[in-house]
Amino acid sequence: MVARARVLLIAAVVWFLATTACQAAQRDYATALTKSLLYFEAQRSGRLPTTQRVQWRGDSALKDGADHGVDLTGGYYDSGDNVKFGFPMAFTVTMLSWSVVEHRGRLATAGELGHALQAVQWGADYLAKAHTRPDVLYVNVGDGHSDHACWERPEDMETPRRSYMVNATHPGSDVAAETAAALAAASVAFTGPHTGPHGDPRYALTLLKHAKQLFQFAKNHRGLYQNSIPSARSFYRSSGDEDELLWAAVWLYIATGHQEYKAYIAGANNVGGVRQSLGWDDKFVGAQALVAKLILKGKLPNNGRHAEMRSNVESFLCNVLQHGDGRSGRLTPGGMLYLQPWSNLQDVTTAMFVLVTHADHLAAASASLQCGGVRLPPAQLVSFARSQVDYILGKNPMKMSYMVGVGKRYPLQPHHRGASLPSIRKYPGKISCGKGAEYFHRSAPNLNVIDGAIVGGPDNNDHYDDSRGNYQQGEPSTYTVAPIVGVLARLLHN
Repeated sequence: MVARARVLLIAAVVWFLATTACQAAQRDYATALTKSLLYFEAQRSGRLPTTQRVQWRGDSALKDGADHGVDLTGGYYDSGDNVKFGFPMAFTVTMLSWSVVEHRGRLATAGELGHALQAVQWGADYLAKAHTRPDVLYVNVGDGHSDHACWERPEDMETPRRSYMVNATHPGSDVAAETAAALAAASVAFTGPHTGPHGDPRYALTLLKHAKQLFQFAKNHRGLYQNSIPSARSFYRSSGDEDELLWAAVWLYIATGHQEYKAYIAGANNVGGVRQSLGWDDKFVGAQALVAKLILKGKLPNNGRHAEMRSNVESFLCNVLQHGDGRSGRLTPGGMLYLQPWSNLQDVTTAMFVLVTHADHLAAASASLQCGGVRLPPAQLVSFARSQVDYILGKNPMKMSYMVGVGKRYPLQPHHRGASLPSIRKYPGKISCGKGAEYFHRSAPNLNVIDGAIVGGPDNNDHYDDSRGNYQQGEPSTYTVAPIVGVLARLLHN
């Protein structure tokens, strides 16, 4: 009896510890989800709403577009600087929208659907008004070179705010198609259930109208946007437009069900093959994942280009899961998926989004992922994604959360102008470029905590240098955080 009681006691202790650990992880995911959406409020440009929760920020860039007589206020600053780059901004909006589309119910249960839709709308409103005519799209506001030479708050900007556009004679089919994808995805996000006061069908139709026009513009006037706007080459250079056109066509098909978009997908000359990653410059994995979903749901046939795209994305996921050729990264000694030295976590968060999303689609179809001779059930895909998110949130050799504001230890000096300088609320006097440089060179922590920002992340040996000047590892970006919104919502609800 004593031995049996001892066994029961040990079992009870193990159960208690496992339950406690699980509850702690769930609390971490809930906090991280809340803060990931707060981060987008810190990145807002324009006149801030009365509902603004990030109080160390103020209104900024209120004359954007004035040089062309248009209103280009609003939108997001992409990273730690004060330029509005339309190419990565559109990708950010697409990924935020996709998070809502796939995980709407989970976001609602977590009490964050409203904030997620607000984040989508802040970006979608800007992209829609940047599309001033069917064949005109404003894609950048601000000069990257002068901005990057000046460390100042967005509220104090004195660097040039020139507006750059693409049009019929100076095309940018890559950025136009990406913006079409963003607005089509946002329209789907705003036509689903539970949108409540944050959206309505009329708003969704407005976004969809812009998306259709932008897709036509992109198809009719091919050309990479950096050839029309040479300054873009130094910051967000595009490698092609076939991925954005396919990505936009898939989102427009999901939004409308129209035959023309279905035909475009089936007849695409290039569906990408097996890619290395999903990111602001390469959307093939995203398009492939959506087509795979449509196949698994019986909305597209499992043949031709469709079957090829499903096979491509599943090979990509096998590579991510370390059951492939390694082109999608290897694990560091501490267990992080590693692809590149510059902002590696941007590739991790997008890969994890595709992983958990495809896992759900496989599970719904009672299917598994076949990686050579190994069959991986959907739960194993989710488990791998969980390991990467846990690493980001502090389960790593540095014992540091790479999401700011989450956990007991996180980066104190992320490379971010507004966060590092005194808040406009506490110090309303202008801080010039020169004065701002003094704050850049300080060794002290940033003066404002930019909750929810995910820094670039550690190197291939799991080392992270928390220094403001270390922009390769320490600069957070909107397109790194947008995918993790959906991943965290998914992990909160097994």
